[in-house]
Amino acid sequence: MIQQRSILSSADNSGAKQLVVIQVYGGSKRKFGSIGDVIHCVVKEAAPNGQVKDSEMVKAVIVRTKKEIKRNDGSYIRFSDNAAVVIDNAKDKNVRGTRIFGPIAREVRDAGFAKIASMAVEVL
Repeated sequence: MIQQRSILSSADNSGAKQLVVIQVYGGSKRKFGSIGDVIHCVVKEAAPNGQVKDSEMVKAVIVRTKKEIKRNDGSYIRFSDNAAVVIDNAKDKNVRGTRIFGPIAREVRDAGFAKIASMAVEVL
């Protein structure tokens, strides 16, 4: 459950290190986001030679959460950190980085982000 002011780590090499959530897209009353949801973030900490800079506003996709999520087969999956991948915009779904670090949940691919799933090392 990712909400406003949640701090996430970046799971790609776009240059962002820490992201702070500004808004969870999906309606004006929506408070929480889960894996596969698009969020609006600000870059809190960035690498000096990356594509994104400090205090830049970006869109991102949640790929890992500490809060477990239930799958259709009855199993649960959770990760050890909260992480997101920086994207261009929600319509094109293009990743700004060239690599994805760490495992990615299958729900990201089901949400329509097949490029993120194909670039990931491991899809759980």
